[in-house]
Amino acid sequence: MVAAAAPPELTDVERPDVDVIDDPVVAAVALDPARARILAALEEPGSATSVATALQETRQRVNHHLHALESHGLVRQIGVRPRRGLTERIVVASARRFVIAPDLLRPGSVEPDQTDRLSSTYLLALAIRLVREVTMLRRGAARAQQRLATLAIDTDVRFANAADRAAFTRELTEAVATITARYHDETAPSGRWHRLVVAAHPRPTTPTSEEQPT
Repeated sequence: MVAAAAPPELTDVERPDVDVIDDPVVAAVALDPARARILAALEEPGSATSVATALQETRQRVNHHLHALESHGLVRQIGVRPRRGLTERIVVASARRFVIAPDLLRPGSVEPDQTDRLSSTYLLALAIRLVREVTMLRRGAARAQQRLATLAIDTDVRFANAADRAAFTRELTEAVATITARYHDETAPSGRWHRLVVAAHPRPTTPTSEEQPT
């Protein structure tokens, strides 16, 4: 449910589409059911009054939860507006969506080099490390007011059989090794190391419209 619209000048707020919560205390605040509903309502700017109306809660109760959300960086004030002779604060969620860090319970507990490289656990360990490192780098870039240079390629491929899948894997591995060797330079004075992760897994199947229950 979305809160009542804020003034036009306050609707175009610069903030990340996704932010990763990697602090257990912040996660506990965000996962509280009442506060999670307020965060969802503040995907677009609003006030305690507009959120209370949208969620059918009292303004005092919403204000109580807003204080906790703001003090943990999940909500921020972006402006004020007059209302019935008083000044009303306009706030918004600090990101459009939040996700919980995969290794929040035990940071660094699953490292790729500690798992079987041929297992699905290895793929998950790579994904967890990717989330952890990109989150850290993105925050550093934000503090420096710089863009973080990244690359992501996402596509689907349907193999006719296991033999084709094996051939694809072999050719892709060779191609990655060739192009990496072409551009890798350990001696460049201004060079910077990058991680390259190539991953594949079966696409989850979804029931067709004919198979879905009515």
